[in-house]
Order: sequence, then structure tokens, then C-alpha cells
Amino acid sequence: MKRIPYGVSDFKQIRREGLYYVDKTMYLPVMEEEGHFLFFVRPRRFGKSLFLNMMRAYYDMNEKGNFRQLFDGLWIADHPTQEMGMYQVLHLDFSRVVGGDLRHLEDDFGEYCNVMLDDFVRRYAKFYGDDYLKNAAAIKRYPAKFSYIDNEAKAAGFPLYLIVDEYDNFTNAVLNEQGENVYHALTHGEGFYRDVFKLFKGMFSRILMMGVSPVTMDDVTSGYNIASNITMKPQFNQMLGFSETNVREMIAYYQQEGKILADPEVLVQEMKPWYDNYCFAKEVAGTDPKMFNSDMVLYFLKNYIQTGRPPEMMTDVNTRTDYSKMRKLLQLDKLDGNRRGVLYEIAQNDGIETVIVESFPAARMADASNFVSLLFYYGMLTIGGTSGIKQKLVVPNNNVRKQYYGYLMEEYQTIAQVDITGLSKAFDDAAINGNWQSMVHEIMDAYARTTSIRQLIEGERNLQGFMNAYLTLNPYYLTAPEMEMNHGYCDFFLMPDLQRYPMVAHSYILELKYLKKEANASEADEQWSQAVVQIQRYAKSEKVNQMTAHTRLHLLVLQIQGFDLIRCEEVVAGR
Repeated sequence: MKRIPYGVSDFKQIRREGLYYVDKTMYLPVMEEEGHFLFFVRPRRFGKSLFLNMMRAYYDMNEKGNFRQLFDGLWIADHPTQEMGMYQVLHLDFSRVVGGDLRHLEDDFGEYCNVMLDDFVRRYAKFYGDDYLKNAAAIKRYPAKFSYIDNEAKAAGFPLYLIVDEYDNFTNAVLNEQGENVYHALTHGEGFYRDVFKLFKGMFSRILMMGVSPVTMDDVTSGYNIASNITMKPQFNQMLGFSETNVREMIAYYQQEGKILADPEVLVQEMKPWYDNYCFAKEVAGTDPKMFNSDMVLYFLKNYIQTGRPPEMMTDVNTRTDYSKMRKLLQLDKLDGNRRGVLYEIAQNDGIETVIVESFPAARMADASNFVSLLFYYGMLTIGGTSGIKQKLVVPNNNVRKQYYGYLMEEYQTIAQVDITGLSKAFDDAAINGNWQSMVHEIMDAYARTTSIRQLIEGERNLQGFMNAYLTLNPYYLTAPEMEMNHGYCDFFLMPDLQRYPMVAHSYILELKYLKKEANASEADEQWSQAVVQIQRYAKSEKVNQMTAHTRLHLLVLQIQGFDLIRCEEVVAGR
């Protein structure tokens, strides 16, 4: 049986050990046709390193004799291009460069380059004369070693291919930890990182660089201005990540092997709200299949095969480090008014409209307009559609949504001083015993104390964003805002997560009604009556009956006037 390749990015290891591999080789000729010098950005844990490792195995002239062994059964085995096994490949991973202070950073970078160049020389020494190894070893500075390799390769007629993984990693770390001045020194003027791009420009016949943000790209590419950014081109939308077809084929394989006994449809529907819904090209929004985060799918299936059930935590704990890095780069601990407003708008609307900026210098990263684009590149937003020249960016899934509201909760807690322990007990009581009153009042009391948050955006949308952040903390439910039910949209549906928490006995629909401060009692009664009719109609939806399963459904209407909860009652379902 093919084992799940969770955490494995070595293509040759996957193929030689017979691990499960989702075929992406059909994109090799597409990339060849696109151009010789390419940039490509995708969120973390989307399969970038494995894809680059596969490319190295395909184009490396040292591996040409192993082509059938490595690629048999894959698409490219029956459609090899003329460039297969044609290059001497230098594969760099800049995440391995230590980001120290400015005095040592260039030395760290130089040492890494020297190690990788020495390895390159050893691997291809057989194609050159007897003095090749000795001459290269005598060169101590990496720029001169690059030049020596370049000259020897050109003299012998061997084309070179450069593959760079995490090209923005250590510079982004410098930007986070040491600030813009140090970063600027690396990437501008005669900064060594900018200089190395100048070395690349005339040396390599083909170059592909992958990373997670377009920041460094913009700062260094004026010295390397012939590269094409293919990040948002529609033909590459599905190049990384898994399509739903990929996921279903994987489940079917392990079902045939007797390792998965559950209904495949159940597993797909279990994963979709958490890992699916990524789209990276506006031209295919609504037509191309949405993409799953590949790392998360492998995490889920590995747990399922080992234990016979989904993982208790749907978010891979190994991603915490990634989100910590992302949080620093997004500077969420230093939010200004504009960027804070962006996060609140996303929370209230589950998305935002903008024109995605394809690249921008680090100096403008904190601009509100660029901030939204940065959220897109990090996978915190994805393309859900278009509106004129703008893209409708949406929060892709529950995995990301929990991260979002985690950030907002940090903001709220600094102001509201919420008792998380008390809130946790209230969630327990609501889910298991059906006592919802404490849950609602804990949240509304916190809202009543957050004057500075309320003043950002007046009205019902502000309250909905606040409620969403707090309700998402509840582990027992998948919080679904604005879910369509019986030809309407309820404000919140707390869908019980019975796969992980079968003890949950109660589910909830919440309808919020915002009453203007000057409204009178008659207007309040009229609004309340309308809310009761609405929520009773939602409860009759067949979708609700399916998703609540055996739990008891509670219909809660909350009426807020100004900033205060004036009425909160459970409504009896209509007949």
C-alpha cells in the first residue's frame, strides 16, 4: 500500500518508496511555454517544495537515465518534452539561510551559497575536465564561484537551470525582526541580495522562483526585470494544492486498500469546510474547481487511516509556526486604523472587494490597499468572484476563519477583558445541556464594554462581526454566518461538529435585529414579530434538519438597541 506522504517533499523518496503522489507533471510543458524566467507565489503548505523537487528530478541531466523509474505512470512519462534531462540544475532553498543581524547576514548567505555551489560542482564534475573540482574549491567567494561555474558551463555547452524555493523567506524574516532599514540595505542599491539577482540574470537558461509573498520580488526585480509573474495566471490556478477530484481519487485508493471504511462522500464533506475553496485567478472564479490545501488533506487522511476517525483538531498543529511567521509579517500586533478597519470589514462581511496588487515594495506593505493583497497571497483570503474591475475576496474556509477571529479576539480582549474561562464554561453548557443564556450574555457583555471597537462601524454589521469572532471560539460548532436557509439568510447557524464531539446535544440559529436608538416600542414589537417569522422559516429548511442530526435545535432572537441587548428569547419553531 502507498503510504501518505505527509511532511515529505523529496520527490525521489516518494517515488522510490512508493508513497502516494498526486500527479502535477502535466504543468511542466505549460511552464516551458510560459517563459524562461518565472516567479510564482502560493500560501504556505501548498506543495511548493515537492513541486520544485519534482522539477529538479525531471530536468536534471544526472537523472535522465532514471526517467522511467521516477516518472513511470505519471502524465509526463507519456508526454516528455525535449528539455527533459537537459540541464545542470542548481536548487536553492533560502529558508535555510539564517537571518542574523546585518553584520552576519551576508556571511550566512555566502556560506549557504558556497555549500550549495560546491555540491553542484561535485554532482556535475564528470561532465568537465580534471581541474574543475580543484579550481572551484580554490574559489572562496560565492560571486566568483557563480561566475566560474557559468563560464565553464557555457564553454562546454551545458545549459543551467536555477530553482529557488522560499526566495522571500529570509528577507521577510529580516523585515519582521529588524525593520525596513535593514531590509532596504539588503534589497536596494548595492545590497548583496540584489547583487545576487544580477548574477542570475545572464547565467541561467531557465529560472523558477517560488515564495509566499510578492514583497521581495518587487524590491529586487528592477535588477532582474525580465521575469514573468505567473501567480495569478488562470492556466496555473490548479498547479499546486489538490482539486476535489484529486481528493476523491485518494480516498477511493485507500478505500480499495481497506484502510478507509467510511462513506467517501462523508469524508469529502467533512474536509471541504476546513481545507477547500482556494482560487488564485479571477478569470476562472466560478468555473475552475476550488483547490484544497494539500498539506491539510494529507494530515486529515493520515489521521483517519491510523485511527479510523477524523483528527480531533482539524487544524494541523504544525501550522502554528507558519501562522506565527505570517502574523509577524502582517504586523497584526501593530495594526493602524486603516488595516484594523480592513480586518473588521472582513469579519463583518466574511470578505472584501479590492483590486489585487501583483507586487509592491516592502515600504508600502502596511498600506491598507496592499494589506488586503498580502492577505490574499498568504491564503487568508481567496478569490470568490469579481465585481467590475475588483475581485471579491472571501475567507476560504474554517481553518483560516479561526485564525482570523483569533487575531480579532486578541484585539477585542485588550479592550473588553473577556473571561475566556467563563466563556468556555458557557459554551460547554450551551452545547451539552442546552443552557444558552450564559453564552449569549457573556458575548453581549463583552460587546457592551468595547466602545472603541463599536465606534469603528456603527450598526448591525459591526455587531455581527463581533459575534462571529466570539462564536468561532466555540469548539463544538462550525459557525456559519449568513447561511442560506429556505429562501433567506440567517445571521448565524451553529452547526454541531458531531464527528469530533458526539456528545453535543443542542444546535442553534441566531437572528440579530438592530433597532435604532430613536425607535419606539411599536417599532420594536414590529421588528420582533418579523424576526420570529424569519427564524421559524429558517428552521423548516431541509438543510437544517440534515445538519442538526439528532440534536435539539434552539431558535434565538436577539434585539439590540444602540449598543445594548434589550430582548433575547428562544422562539418556538412554527408548524
